[in-house]
Amino acid sequence: MYDVIVVGARVAGSSVAMLLARKGYRVLAVDRTMFPSDTVSTHYIHQAGLSRLKDWGLLDKVIESGCPPIRHLNFSYTDISLDGFADPIDGLDAVYCPRRTVLDSILVDAAREAGVEVIENFTVDELVVSDGLVQGIRGHEGDGPEQEFRSTIVIGADGANSTVANKVGADIYRTSPGGCFVYYSYYSGIDWGMQHRTGFGEQQFASWPTNDGLSLVAVMRKRDRFRDFRGDPDSGLQEIVGAIDPKYGEELRDSAVREEPFRPMLYPDNFYRRSFGPGWALVGDAGYHKDPFTGWGITDAFKYAELLSERVHEGLSDSRPMGDALEDYQHTRDEQSAGTYELTTSISDLTLTPFYDSVFRAASKSPEYTKKFFGLIAGGIPGEVFFSPANLAELYAEVNLPHGDRHLTSA
Repeated sequence: MYDVIVVGARVAGSSVAMLLARKGYRVLAVDRTMFPSDTVSTHYIHQAGLSRLKDWGLLDKVIESGCPPIRHLNFSYTDISLDGFADPIDGLDAVYCPRRTVLDSILVDAAREAGVEVIENFTVDELVVSDGLVQGIRGHEGDGPEQEFRSTIVIGADGANSTVANKVGADIYRTSPGGCFVYYSYYSGIDWGMQHRTGFGEQQFASWPTNDGLSLVAVMRKRDRFRDFRGDPDSGLQEIVGAIDPKYGEELRDSAVREEPFRPMLYPDNFYRRSFGPGWALVGDAGYHKDPFTGWGITDAFKYAELLSERVHEGLSDSRPMGDALEDYQHTRDEQSAGTYELTTSISDLTLTPFYDSVFRAASKSPEYTKKFFGLIAGGIPGEVFFSPANLAELYAEVNLPHGDRHLTSA
């Protein structure tokens, strides 16, 4: 009998399992894959996310993996350019974009070191349910026989298409459609730093350095152009990069070598899903998923895995009824993530609303507010602070935005 079973052992699952094991609970984590293994990902960890790794004693392992630090960010939205970096958060003056083969293995190993029993290559077939209360899982390891494990609570950390969420009938209560597709791969022979360039024609390319001296280069377009693009992704990637920045397009053509196959992804819809019930909870993309455009998936997985571990501890220690603790987890997660969700869904279709165009254009003309913009990106300045009427009024006054444009602050 376990205190906790976690289904899914990537960034959210390994984190919540590790944190609960460190509190002394008996934890089982299962995953369908074998580690190290890859998964589609932005790789990007914001300073706020790195702060969690630092507190958990794992940041040094990411750095020791050879993943290079990034201390300058380049963002552009058509003719708006924002270049710089945020002030340090928790002493962190860089961001990192580790390969998921590296990061996920670090987290799984940390969970094991904390005492978590990890079963890889395990497929969950059913949940054990009695009188509406989830009490465990049934499944099989590889081609082996069915096994059953019991626990006080089952946590689904198994992604947007969560088996746990499906089995308990967790409903989606807020959603917006995914707008784009992404193709990315890893290249040698280029050194562009961190680029996030959205160009005319509703297209984007992004690049950042990762492990093994490689750079991830990704392109995005609207979903309705996916079928044409996938016929020749090499030419499509070259076309997008060259259209947005001819210099980088030339370097991609003449100097870069694609080292691995492309990873394609049609973005699923953005959503909030009911994330708790009798004997179960959801964390990571299983409960709250958004477009990867702003790169907040890993950081949010860390933040809300930590929050969930605290609330589950309250329930298991009888300091609070488990149902009340889990309800508070969902409420707090939704409240804290609302600004990121709204920003992401507003700009992830590769166009800017008049409001965001006005704000970002003004911020690009002010060194102080450019720094604040990167503080917003890093997780150091809450969205409700950056986008507050008082803050924007000061910004617009500083850059002498014409009075007639100021109505955009309330859009």
